[in-house]
Amino acid sequence: MEGAGFGCMLWGMNLKLSTVAARRGGWFDRADVLAAGYSDDDIHLRIKDGSWVRLFRGVYAEVGVDYDLLASWDQRIWRHVRTAKAAYHQAGGGAVLSHQSALLLHGVQIGDLDLSRVHLTNLARLGRSTRWMCQHAPRPPVLDPVEVEGVCLTPAPRSVVEAIRGTSYPVAVSVVDEALRRELATAAQLSEALGLFGGRTGIGTATRAVQFGDGRSESAGESRLRVLMADLGLPKPRLQAEIRDLSGRLVGRVDFLFEEWGVIVEFDGALKYAGKGSAPLVLEKAREDALRDLGYEVVRATWPDLSAPAAFAVRVAQARDRSRRRSNAVLSAAGNLQGVSRRTSR
Repeated sequence: MEGAGFGCMLWGMNLKLSTVAARRGGWFDRADVLAAGYSDDDIHLRIKDGSWVRLFRGVYAEVGVDYDLLASWDQRIWRHVRTAKAAYHQAGGGAVLSHQSALLLHGVQIGDLDLSRVHLTNLARLGRSTRWMCQHAPRPPVLDPVEVEGVCLTPAPRSVVEAIRGTSYPVAVSVVDEALRRELATAAQLSEALGLFGGRTGIGTATRAVQFGDGRSESAGESRLRVLMADLGLPKPRLQAEIRDLSGRLVGRVDFLFEEWGVIVEFDGALKYAGKGSAPLVLEKAREDALRDLGYEVVRATWPDLSAPAAFAVRVAQARDRSRRRSNAVLSAAGNLQGVSRRTSR
């Protein structure tokens, strides 16, 4: 028996319990713990020590040494996935995971979604909800569940629509973009799924998000920035545009290009260069210099810019004006050269 009292941190589980946890996708219950040779005192000590976490009554997960290194949204996702798998198991085949709980297992892991409760849709009738679990009635019935990691889920298009009906428009767009980018659903499939919930709460927001969705957005930040630029009334940019020099050599692929203005907008996530040293920063500066040499103005946006739209709009306008002045200067210089050429030839 692996007892308590060895050192300050009790990372690790014995082979019997770790095998059970791995088979179930990261969670185990009290019966598993006792069968593996632990005691209730061991449970309490490991919870207090921080090596295990309590997901809900009688159900636990091992945290692991890297848990504290995760971003807060990744910690919420980590915990929600394990809680959802355990809740599905306890439902005994009478329900499927749905809404954002299903989305996470489909691979759409947007931390801005409300992950405070696990979502289950019952296959026959409405179940009892709790403070950590929301059980939905089967309206419409779930006729085509899919299995992922041993858990039955609502299909991805339905899961997207169910989740975005209960969130804000910018977050909804992030979810739609991610589902499209991962090819979990097509625009047509999402439109069909909208029809399942016609007239229901939040369907207007969901419909707008599906209509605006674009799978070329490569991150939640890019999706949120795309919404912001549309709200500011900026023209529709080209996404993931390739910029080439006169010889046809690719100089860079940029997040957003306002071609008529000669302005590029790039979104920088907070973790883009984390832990990678200075080399990526040097390469990125060289790339940006090459884009400017071709006559483009580059505006960089970060997460804080999403909360300061007026200041961001001013920066874009300034870049547009600089680009226009440069273009006018080039045209003027070209005109002067032509005038000199004509006078010299007389």
